[in-house]
Amino acid sequence: MSKTGIIYKLFISQVIIMNMTHQEKINHKKRSIPPLIINWLRHFGCRITGMNGTTLIYFDKQSKRTLCSEVGHTIVRRLDDMMDAYLVMSKDRIIAVGHRFSHQRSEK
Repeated sequence: MSKTGIIYKLFISQVIIMNMTHQEKINHKKRSIPPLIINWLRHFGCRITGMNGTTLIYFDKQSKRTLCSEVGHTIVRRLDDMMDAYLVMSKDRIIAVGHRFSHQRSEK
């Protein structure tokens, strides 16, 4: 990996961790979701806003297609086992990150 790539990866990791709540900073490593996937969720994920002001973000078929067009099909296919992640945000703070075990019904 080039020097620029390493610096970018460290920068993204620090930005994501700074936006996490205290509890999520503690539990983040237990769930084994890399900062790259969290960053993709924030930029490309499907969003559902809850009544309490939180936002659930996850990858659906359309968001995976958009991600494929941006970063390439091969990369997304290789990281597909990590794409079952979800993210819960309140404003700009990450409240929870985890793996989805059941599918979210879309409201269309």
